[in-house]
Amino acid sequence: MPEYRYQSQDENGKQVIGKMDAYDEADLQKKLRNKGLMLTNAKLVSKKVTLRPLKKSELANFCNELGTMTQAGVPLVRCLEILAGSEAITPFERSLYIELRDRVVQGVALSNTMEKLYPAFPPLLIYMFRASESSGNLDITALNLADQYTRENEIEENTKSALVYPKILIGLIIGVVLVIFGYVMPQFEDLFSQMEKLPPATVILMAISDFVSSFWYLIIIFVVLGIFFLRIIARIPSIRLFIDTVKTKGKIGQLNKTIYSARFARTLSSLYSAGIPIDRCVSIARQTIGNKYVEKQFDKVFHDIQAGESLSGAIDKVDGFINKLPSVIRVGEETGQLDKMLANLANDLDFKSAQAMTRLVKYIEPITIVVMAIIVGFVMIGVITPIYQSYNYVGAG
Repeated sequence: MPEYRYQSQDENGKQVIGKMDAYDEADLQKKLRNKGLMLTNAKLVSKKVTLRPLKKSELANFCNELGTMTQAGVPLVRCLEILAGSEAITPFERSLYIELRDRVVQGVALSNTMEKLYPAFPPLLIYMFRASESSGNLDITALNLADQYTRENEIEENTKSALVYPKILIGLIIGVVLVIFGYVMPQFEDLFSQMEKLPPATVILMAISDFVSSFWYLIIIFVVLGIFFLRIIARIPSIRLFIDTVKTKGKIGQLNKTIYSARFARTLSSLYSAGIPIDRCVSIARQTIGNKYVEKQFDKVFHDIQAGESLSGAIDKVDGFINKLPSVIRVGEETGQLDKMLANLANDLDFKSAQAMTRLVKYIEPITIVVMAIIVGFVMIGVITPIYQSYNYVGAG
């Protein structure tokens, strides 16, 4: 909520100066009136807000609310005021909606204000709204975008949910290893030190246990620093390009290609159906793929299109999409139903990617269980073998 620095007068004419949060000057005046003060001057206190991309769920809620209200005949300014006054949004969202409302009141187009607030609002939303402002179907466009962002959010949430159990298993493995080497193995140190010769497995276990129990704090520091530096290194353009290239290879790469193709097809379909020129559609859809290796190849795509080649022929040369994508685009170009063909393909690919993710998780679960069994089994062998040998020595003696 914006903050105002105000000057006011009480019932006795005494000047009162202060600060107060309010949606606008009218709201500020109302709040001061309730305190028995009359507003004489108000100035908005500028706050520096770090812009970040809105989440898919936030974009879906924004488009759904805006589309529903405009379809019901509510003026755009009033829609933005209602959105800003909602209790279910974050302060960051509220500041964005207030900025949109203020600019629209001044006569600035909604899409132009969104463009100035980039990256809070994505290019797809900006250009779709800009096209709808010209055609006058903002309500339909907003509701269609709400469906798209809702579907994308569901896919992301389902992916996160599917990976919860494998993450728990991996965390359990790490916890078991730390307990074994940090607490269990040191309990046998006095017993094993009295033996003349230990099996190789026991020697390895005791060495690891001594290191963990003596330098556990260094392990934590190295792990934290390692994660920190890996994140920094992953942001280097050349490293990021290499990582994204690897993401398109193998079995995992086939799943990623399906996801990339679905994102590109859905975005291209939405933009093309709004009447945006195809070259601009491709330029915006490129930014939604989420893979630098694939996105970099679009420089060649633009060159081929400008040279007169068809979109399907240019896309067919991109390494990172499934083979079905250029075929569907080719059929859409021939029949004049490119947007419908791409929308149907995106829905089909979303379903297939969800199935592939489910199968992948089913593979991860037994693998983690086997790894845990191997670790525990190795520890059992390293502990039981010398104890069993000591019993044999006692019996032989």
